[in-house]
Amino acid sequence: MPRIDLATGASLHYEDMRPASDQVPVILVHGMLGTARGHLGHVMDWLHGKGFRVIGLTLRGYGESLPKPRDFPKDFYQRDCDDLLAFMDALGIKGAHLIGYSDGGEVALIAAGKYSARIASCIAIGAIGNFGPELRSVFQRMYPGDWISDEEKRVHGFSDAARFTVEWVRAMTRMIDAGGDVSLGLAHQIVCPLIITLGRSDKLNPPQYGERFVNRVQNGRLALFDCGHAVHDEAREEFYQMALHHLIAASEA
Repeated sequence: MPRIDLATGASLHYEDMRPASDQVPVILVHGMLGTARGHLGHVMDWLHGKGFRVIGLTLRGYGESLPKPRDFPKDFYQRDCDDLLAFMDALGIKGAHLIGYSDGGEVALIAAGKYSARIASCIAIGAIGNFGPELRSVFQRMYPGDWISDEEKRVHGFSDAARFTVEWVRAMTRMIDAGGDVSLGLAHQIVCPLIITLGRSDKLNPPQYGERFVNRVQNGRLALFDCGHAVHDEAREEFYQMALHHLIAASEA
């Protein structure tokens, strides 16, 4: 699988399934401590089997993508979005469907609002685009990272879990202190079909936040499932059917 150097300074590892196709591709973006294959591999394979051109993108600092170590400045979501658009430019991709999971879902929501002419549709899994003060304690429980496995540290090239998680928590709490708007202010600019997909038991992403976001989107809706954060894993078949219907409808629009 190739890696491509970008104008943003990142070098991103990716998997392009059916690269010779002239289809509008589906680009999948993973979450924290993931890679495209690790977090979304079964979705990639399933979509490819349904005839879509599928590109799995691994964000800077994760897996084989560079630079390392992965860090979390206060604007890391925007930085990842800039990498995503630079990646599309580098591959000559004029437009794409986006599926983003967790942190990757937040990146997808920014891209859908900021670069609306480039995004054909968007599914954000476990992402809400805005964080309220009551989420501060939820985010802080990610520290000191004793839940991070040795294998995850190896794959992503760091050894200090406390340092990794404290940087993420610091960035998230700074967003809350600044008003909590990650992409909510961009929601009214989203013109593509959008689904925010949440599990009813997802402690990181309360449904009311997703509802607040989609209410500002012309063609947006909230889909709730009886599961936790990783809807695409925990409610796999239901997610597949929802995603397929969404992508076909968006492609025919």
